[in-house]
Amino acid sequence: MQAISRHVQEQPDSTALISAGRRVTYADLERLARRAAADLDGAGLGPVRALCVPAHKSPETVALLLAAWRRGINTLVPSAGLGAAALSTLIAQAHGPLSAVAAPDGSVTLSREEADPALSEGFSAPDPEESLLTLTTSGSTGVPKLVPVRIAAFDRFGAWATGKFGIDGGAVSLSFSPLNFDLALLDVWTVLQAGGTVVLADAGASGDAGYLRDLAQDNEVTLVQGVPLLHRLLAAGGARYPAVRTVVFTGEAVSEQGLRDAFAAYPAAGFHNVFGCTETNDSFIHDIDPGAYVHPLPIGAPIDGTDAVLLIEGSGGTEVLRGPGTGELLVNTPFQTCGYLEQSRNAHAFMPDPRGGGAMFYRTGDLVHRDADGRHFLQGRTDFQVKVRGVRTNTLEVETVIEAHPDVVEAAVVALPCPEAGTRLHAEVVRRDGASLSSLGLRAYAAKHLPRHAVPSSVGLAGTPLPKTATGKPDRNSIRNTQLNGAS
Repeated sequence: MQAISRHVQEQPDSTALISAGRRVTYADLERLARRAAADLDGAGLGPVRALCVPAHKSPETVALLLAAWRRGINTLVPSAGLGAAALSTLIAQAHGPLSAVAAPDGSVTLSREEADPALSEGFSAPDPEESLLTLTTSGSTGVPKLVPVRIAAFDRFGAWATGKFGIDGGAVSLSFSPLNFDLALLDVWTVLQAGGTVVLADAGASGDAGYLRDLAQDNEVTLVQGVPLLHRLLAAGGARYPAVRTVVFTGEAVSEQGLRDAFAAYPAAGFHNVFGCTETNDSFIHDIDPGAYVHPLPIGAPIDGTDAVLLIEGSGGTEVLRGPGTGELLVNTPFQTCGYLEQSRNAHAFMPDPRGGGAMFYRTGDLVHRDADGRHFLQGRTDFQVKVRGVRTNTLEVETVIEAHPDVVEAAVVALPCPEAGTRLHAEVVRRDGASLSSLGLRAYAAKHLPRHAVPSSVGLAGTPLPKTATGKPDRNSIRNTQLNGAS
């Protein structure tokens, strides 16, 4: 964060953040960070190596994170909407009993979590000398995986993104996603490192097209990164953004109509489709030519310094795919994590280069097709993971949470198309005889144990057992088709 300190000295009156109509200069941000640092130092807690900072989207939270990082404290940044029980477990797993929240006046309230020490068994403690930030991923059960972001990896990512997207002190980014998403590494932290301005979209109004339009137009945003939903909202009503120079599609596939609408909405922009995940950050990029594009869009080519291979199941086991074909994507990037804090997950998720060599590759679980021209296209997932509002969500894990309700006999969760979110979840549930459980009650229960994106948007209460496949498993295809036919 040395670059931000330099901006405080060289351009103190430049705007660093815009939030709820309020402009926060680099000097203001520094004052907030010093206030947070004083509260951290004055709490009498002794040396702190790990801290939980829920991702409330505000200048004060940004300043609190800066203050912690300057003191060499690794910060776990979970969703601000995570349930209390899941959050407590997460903090214990990250070996950080302290939680900090910044108030609107910049003051910091610290609390100590009293968790069962057994919850941290099998989890390594993050090393602040290697990583100052721990993100979460695939939080469908309310207890997401913990992913430390290496300091050196972020520095490399920032350098790449700054050059690739031309980010400098004149950049004005629209921060649409929550601060706990890896997207913030670009549209918040890289932009601040470059001395630009970050416009923080209110999380509570993120689905309001008019609000987002005014926010982007009034502040002359130049960089827009987000899932297709964001670009659909911004393009609604034929809105135009002549100041935008860089548009990044991420998270999930964009429709052809969505592409055409975006080309019209951002008439002076360069367009990019990026592909990656929290574990590796961006790994593929495709530069889109509005006058000569193909649909569906390729995920592109490996970015500078990234190596990628496709694995297939051959006669002798897993083999590297040579030439055109479809296989599971493995990547090694300059930006990837050193591994999950939960050690037992790493053996499956990370593996040595299958072609030989010492580099560690991440198994994405994504099925990718490579054509004869070497272009890569995403085909789907190798497991039950889907993306809801750009967030990877495991439907089987959501089922596990719902089936833990004492009035639920069995449940199946399926992904359905949604014009607004891209994908939504539907739960079909068989309740216990005599139970008064309602759809609303079950969704409220799920909301206590799941992050918002993983809560099913609809629940069907079946009066008979769920349809089964020949092997006795819930016939999810049948359930999904019933919902799709009913919707039509």
